[in-house]
Amino acid sequence: MGKFIDLTAADGFVFPAYVAEPAGTPKAAVVVLQEIFGVNSHIRSVADGYAAAGYLAVAPATFHRVKPEVELGYTEADMNAGFALKTAVEALPAPGVLQDIQAAIQYAAKSTGGKVGIVGYCWGGLLTWRAACTLSGLSAAVPYYGGGMTVGEEPARQPACPVMVHFGDQDHWIPLDTVEAFKKAQPGVEVHVYKANHGFNCDQRGSYNEAAATLAKARTLAFFASHLD
Repeated sequence: MGKFIDLTAADGFVFPAYVAEPAGTPKAAVVVLQEIFGVNSHIRSVADGYAAAGYLAVAPATFHRVKPEVELGYTEADMNAGFALKTAVEALPAPGVLQDIQAAIQYAAKSTGGKVGIVGYCWGGLLTWRAACTLSGLSAAVPYYGGGMTVGEEPARQPACPVMVHFGDQDHWIPLDTVEAFKKAQPGVEVHVYKANHGFNCDQRGSYNEAAATLAKARTLAFFASHLD
């Protein structure tokens, strides 16, 4: 259903993005932000899923500034490799990878002529939150279990578009007390907590939780329908 294209950021950096198109005219667009495992088969399937729901889906390769063509699985070795790459990207001088995400948003808007939403998972969830607060052209944002977004300076950011967030109550990376603190800091953000672990949306991980993933996806699609369509 999809293909890779090249996008160009404001600083001239060229990077790939996976683009999945719906069968008919897109009703809007959704930028899909990867976990720490690259734009792998799972993220491509997520993008395909949003295309099947009628959206143009764009998944930028947010590791490309530090390493091209990353496609990891979910073993412990893959996790360590992905975490190292994430650390390297986070260490880039500002705005770092956010300018690549901005380029993906602009491409999505230009390609459809409609509104653009953004969804991200794990590290992509954190980037989705930052994008909602700092980038232009977004009409809705949905971070899934964004590691780091409930601590430090992140909860003090102010989103420029409507935001819905999904967390798991058994996520040892994101303690529930920090989720509660985030909710208090962000009363305008719609927060959902599931009886699930980190990565519950990914059907390639041991932490996959079909019930939580199905409910979260339904809520996300309804949220996008109300703000994008």
